[in-house]
Amino acid sequence: MDATKKLVNNDFSDIMLNRHSYRKFKSGVSIPREEISEMLKEATSAPSACNLQSWHFVVCDNKEGKDKAHSVMMPFNYEQTDTSSAVIFVLGDTQSHYKYRDVWNKACDNGQITPEMRDKVFKTFLPLYENADRSFLEKDATIDGSMIAMQLLLIARAHGYEANPMSGYAFDKVAETFDLDKERFIPVTAIAIGKPDGEFTKSVRYAVDEVTDFI
Repeated sequence: MDATKKLVNNDFSDIMLNRHSYRKFKSGVSIPREEISEMLKEATSAPSACNLQSWHFVVCDNKEGKDKAHSVMMPFNYEQTDTSSAVIFVLGDTQSHYKYRDVWNKACDNGQITPEMRDKVFKTFLPLYENADRSFLEKDATIDGSMIAMQLLLIARAHGYEANPMSGYAFDKVAETFDLDKERFIPVTAIAIGKPDGEFTKSVRYAVDEVTDFI
């Protein structure tokens, strides 16, 4: 089945240009976990450095999870956290290269790449990460996490929801709150998803010529 046929909204210009961060969502609206999983699956089509896919998700969609999400949030993010159907924490995985061989071996077994191309990856990209320092791995995982987070914001709209990305929370408490390895997983953002209740605050954007240099 064509995946696009399952989308409520497949108008890209509307999805992108009319995306807004709502701070309050309708209560009593639940998103089936099957649909959340589908949105995450669609989001994983996002690009990542060397196809490392250095991302991990924690989905808070029930009282226990939402309470934990609330516990790490700053007060100005309580409303969207508490009223949303789900809060999805996007984390970067600094150890994604440990299973890197699995991805490329599978691609080779599927006939997507040649054994020679796979071996070239193992001799070039893989050592880069195996010998990288902590700062490099964190930056790389943050970029990957940011890519997929933006994709997830748009996919949520395509499914008929609105979403609000949040960075106002205790980054240093996220891993331990969700029983994750804090040395491995680093928070990138948290996304509240649901049906909007009320109006959004329209933001002012800088003119392109103020933030761009053509060289």
